[in-house]
Amino acid sequence: MKESSRTTVYLEPGLYRALKLKAASTDRRLSELVNEAVRLALREDAIDLETARQRRREKGRPFEDFLKELKRDGLL
Repeated sequence: MKESSRTTVYLEPGLYRALKLKAASTDRRLSELVNEAVRLALREDAIDLETARQRRREKGRPFEDFLKELKRDGLL
């Protein structure tokens, strides 16, 4: 295993209890679950950034125009 860094993280009491229960029920350490959650969040961010980069050249339109269309079509 790669060398890990130690840090302090303050969790809400309910999240901490849920995390402890999940760790116990899956026979994993709290740090494994936290690392997995952080990896997943960063992976999602990377996907979002890539999507934004790909769509950068798309022409946008004002939100107000979009709302007018929804109202016109009876969707709002």
